[in-house]
Amino acid sequence: MGFSLTNLFGGKKARAAGSARSARHRAVRARFDALTRTDNNRRQRAALEYQSANAELTPEVRREMRALARYERANNSYCNGIVSTLANDCIGRGPRLQLIGENSATNQLLEAEFMQWAKAIDLAGKLRTMRMAKAVDGEAFAMLTTNEAIPHPVMLDVQLVEADRIASPWRKSLAGLADDRAVDGIEYDEWNNPVAYELLSVHPGPSIGADTAKRIPASAMMHLFRVDRPGQSRGISELMPALPLFEQLRRYTLAVLAAAEVAADWAGVLYTDAPADGADQADAFEGIELESRMLMTMPAGWRMEQTKAEQPVTSYGDFVARLLNEILRCLNMPFNVGTGNSSTYNYASGRLDHQTYFNAIAVERSIFECRVLDRVLHEWLREAAKTLGIVPASMRDRMHIPHQWYWDGHPHVDPVKDAKSQEIRLANGTTNLAIECAAEGRDWEEVQDQQLIELARKQKRMRELGIEPEPAFTRTGPGDDDEEDTDAA
Repeated sequence: MGFSLTNLFGGKKARAAGSARSARHRAVRARFDALTRTDNNRRQRAALEYQSANAELTPEVRREMRALARYERANNSYCNGIVSTLANDCIGRGPRLQLIGENSATNQLLEAEFMQWAKAIDLAGKLRTMRMAKAVDGEAFAMLTTNEAIPHPVMLDVQLVEADRIASPWRKSLAGLADDRAVDGIEYDEWNNPVAYELLSVHPGPSIGADTAKRIPASAMMHLFRVDRPGQSRGISELMPALPLFEQLRRYTLAVLAAAEVAADWAGVLYTDAPADGADQADAFEGIELESRMLMTMPAGWRMEQTKAEQPVTSYGDFVARLLNEILRCLNMPFNVGTGNSSTYNYASGRLDHQTYFNAIAVERSIFECRVLDRVLHEWLREAAKTLGIVPASMRDRMHIPHQWYWDGHPHVDPVKDAKSQEIRLANGTTNLAIECAAEGRDWEEVQDQQLIELARKQKRMRELGIEPEPAFTRTGPGDDDEEDTDAA
């Protein structure tokens, strides 16, 4: 028959070995169910890419993403309110400076001058704009420059730059002259540190006209964005995951509104049981005007039914709430803060949801301190040393001056409970005035000085009125009264 026993058994062994290998390969491929491609997920996974962060975030991708995020913010009330709330809660009235060490009197003079300068250039307003740009555009740029119009001896200014203007000139890009270490207007050294930024002379806009750029050294430019992947050089909108959801929310709202309007336009419909060729037939789609609050009889064989008001649907509110909750999650913002509605919250759930939100704000503030405020303070001290004459020599050339920034505290839902817990912490020594004031965004030295000033003013006024001043109040910790009683006994 053309085959031997050796071939027969050899063929069986080969087939068995091949089956075993196939089984192992199938087992390896089926090990991760998430990687299995089916007809249901094939279209979704068609957009999967395996590229570096900069290769995925091309200038075209970021440009389209910025335009879409700006459109949603301009036309969606929820989106606009979410971004504004995020900036207001994060920046508030702006940070306050406190210098540590050196001479206390000199520190107070410098702190006062810095706050006057910050107010003159509207530093808090610029920081809020940077936070909104970071959320919508994905990144914010600020340039340290000189502004002679500032009403302050220190003429240092923080000039905001829109992300669109930090880009490689189109002539240079078309000619292929971009350096290998340049990423869309940012030049890097061999250690991936920014060296210089290319600032377009005008906003690129819809037409190609930004063919000239000014080279700004990295020491004069501050770049703020969220780094999601190693090697990422430019930022992308923080609203990116929520942009399709904003579109769905608007589409669903318009669909519900359109259905309600259609239902409202049709007040009622006439029906008849008469045959189609009957004598008593009305013209099709003929409108009939009815008077308000009237009683009407119908011809024989005709009846009227009023259109049921089934719009808006009862699930509309639940759908909007679930969608907004998903939108707010990518910003670490609780539902009641993003929507401005706490009707479904109780005290405990409100406090719990706010903890995650406040932690996110604390992280965001630390980023502003590291990338923006510390650099601004260093340059301000250098300029102030030239003009004010009150900067000690030890501060002029130091890169790191001992200092801290105070931000607005988060208001407590129940101020009475907060005051009681604060009093207990102060009494048992687990905290001090500096920590408690810092949590509220206040300088403990200013609070203490104000208390002493008020006490001295009160005692002086009492002496003028011939009243013996009361002794200063001294807080006694828990157990002090018991110790006194024991000693007396």
